[in-house]
Amino acid sequence: MSKRPIRFFNTTGPCNPDDHYMLPPADRLQGAQLHRYVTDNLYWSLHAPRQTGKTTFLQSWMQELNATGKYTACYVSIERCQGLANRSDAMPATYAAVREWAETFNLPIPNSSTEEPSSILSSVLMNWSTLVAPKPLVVLFDEVDVLEGDAMISFLRQLRGGFATRSVGKFPTSIALVGMRDLKDYIVSAKDGKPVNPGSPFNIKEDSATVSNFSKENVSALFAQRTFETGQQIELDALDYVWEQSQGQPWIVNSLFKRATLQILKGNDYQTITFDHIQQAREQIILAGETHLTSLYYRLKDPRVRYVIETLMTGTPDPDLASGEEFQICLDLGLVANNEGELEIANPIYREVLAREISFGTQMAMPKRDAFRWQKPDGTLDMDSLLQEFQGFWQENSEIWEEKSDYTEAFPHLLLMAFFQRVTNGEGRLEREYAAGRKRMDLAIEYKGKWNIIEIKLLRDRQTFEKVKAEGMKQIIGYRNTFSSSLRMKDGVAIPCYLLIFDRRSEDKKLSWEQRISWNIEGEVTIVGC
Repeated sequence: MSKRPIRFFNTTGPCNPDDHYMLPPADRLQGAQLHRYVTDNLYWSLHAPRQTGKTTFLQSWMQELNATGKYTACYVSIERCQGLANRSDAMPATYAAVREWAETFNLPIPNSSTEEPSSILSSVLMNWSTLVAPKPLVVLFDEVDVLEGDAMISFLRQLRGGFATRSVGKFPTSIALVGMRDLKDYIVSAKDGKPVNPGSPFNIKEDSATVSNFSKENVSALFAQRTFETGQQIELDALDYVWEQSQGQPWIVNSLFKRATLQILKGNDYQTITFDHIQQAREQIILAGETHLTSLYYRLKDPRVRYVIETLMTGTPDPDLASGEEFQICLDLGLVANNEGELEIANPIYREVLAREISFGTQMAMPKRDAFRWQKPDGTLDMDSLLQEFQGFWQENSEIWEEKSDYTEAFPHLLLMAFFQRVTNGEGRLEREYAAGRKRMDLAIEYKGKWNIIEIKLLRDRQTFEKVKAEGMKQIIGYRNTFSSSLRMKDGVAIPCYLLIFDRRSEDKKLSWEQRISWNIEGEVTIVGC
């Protein structure tokens, strides 16, 4: 009898328990009453960011319902309708998707009695209900949020049109509408872009549920499946680091485990996964440009997303941020989180890749690192010389380059990060911390095993340099102590600290460049004026 192949951590497409280590997505549903939806003939919606387990759940639940023998359930993705804003294009494509997914799962293949876009969907669902009778039909529509404008309105109106007569043999008794964002956020008028009346075209949704990220216990339980099957162990520090870097985002968790087990250790089941292995996996994820992450880059072009990311990056206090539509959009996309009242990027890996993407063009436009003084004779980073070089670069280029930047509020932060990335050329490492209301950004730069800490402060109108400096010095020492503890550094190992203050006041209040470019050392902190 052949040995069963070892399962692996999946990062592409839906999971299945025969091939992949996985946790039941249904256990992470929030706000859902699955039994009621099918027994009480209800329509409902499910929303969560990409690659959190929605499709895995839908296909698994479909199989469970069909296994009872009481229902005919089918998963239908309408992703093909992406970019089809007109119902004349989108509705025939939806009809084709229904037929193809029915064939995929070996179910009766329905037909429509009409080709009219305004009724083709309702017609095919009526026919499908007749074909599967005497069982009730349950349809799980995925990727609904790709529909827009007239196409979305037509889709929802046809579902509502059949809702009143839903019953065995007539129309699906239960329908799930699934996407990245809640259904209410997509109901917009094709004519003027304003929200339509909630009662038209869709007022029949029972619940709006979501899928949560993994808990810290979930992360441990997921790897425990591999330990049970192969005997491979993982150090507690490594597990903690997976949680810290992912904050439970399922794709990141699986990607870290997959890279550590299959790429770094090359499938060696007998070697224990260490903190260093997970750290290497993290760097690989950041540099690889995976599809999951590139889909986030695309979102940065949306002005609403840009506003939120820039606000978080600069630490600007905004009392309306959490309640605004912009933040809700980013929350639904999984880009941000409300962590016990602190608004921040959802996890450290997203912080890193988003900042890199935003500053990539600027980085590539800079001179090569050989143009700057940045290295000591022993090959380590000469941070004093590097920041003095940056001061000169800032004075010479900032005003011109800022005119071309979409992220003007965060421009000092982005230019500095691009400068570091250009000089370290992939050989160094940046750790970024930023969140709304902090009024600062913390950076930790590692090169050849040695760390430096930088804090960025913006001097604005109605502020004084001395007050901003005093606040920044207190903050950077606090961050250094926290950061040293997180790296488990030995007592007495002091990390050099630099406080960069950018004069962002209106032109009539700014100091001259001769006064603005300054360099002073006070106690444990070097204050760099820009």
